[in-house]
Amino acid sequence: MNLAETLVTAASWLLILSGSFFMLVGAFGTWRLPDFWSRLHAASITDSAGVILLLAGMCLQAGWSLISVKLIIIGVFLFITGPTATHAVANAALVSGLRPAGDDDEAADGSPGDGGS
Repeated sequence: MNLAETLVTAASWLLILSGSFFMLVGAFGTWRLPDFWSRLHAASITDSAGVILLLAGMCLQAGWSLISVKLIIIGVFLFITGPTATHAVANAALVSGLRPAGDDDEAADGSPGDGGS
């Protein structure tokens, strides 16, 4: 194994471990945070970051091949559907009446507020 292969392997494992760390932090946040909205935020942000890092590390491991193309297609699909699913879940929660903490009833009906003054 030459120096270039060693550096690519080290970089790919660094990306894979970083992505795994983000996913674990998101899972821990989903478990520990107090309300639905905080949990949804933790899961969605760390999921997107974790997927990008994991797939980038796997692409480095695979080299430029058909496997990398498939991984990139999977990454694009997950990067589009993850935030879309998060938005759909948040919208369903709002429609069902679950409001974030500190949300005023006056602001929920769409009427303009006093601007904080």
